[in-house]
Amino acid sequence: MVRLETSTKKELEALKEHQRESFDDVISKLLALVPEGDEEGKYSDEFRAGLLEAHFEAKQGKLIPFDKVKKELGL
Repeated sequence: MVRLETSTKKELEALKEHQRESFDDVISKLLALVPEGDEEGKYSDEFRAGLLEAHFEAKQGKLIPFDKVKKELGL
C-alpha cells in the first residue's frame, strides 16, 4: 500500500490522460522521464534518485545559481 498526501493525490489526478487511468500508469510515465543513462553508460539507481532530488530542490528554489557561487568564490 502506498500512502499519499491529499495534495499529491490531486496532482496525480490532474496528470491522468483519462479518468480510468491508474495511478500506477501515471507514476510509471513520470519515472520514464528520469534518464536511465547517457553515452557513457547506464546510471545507478542512486544516481537517478539524486537527479530527481536535485530537480525537486531546484523547483523549490533551494539551489544556489552557479553564477552566484562563482561570484562568491571570486571566479
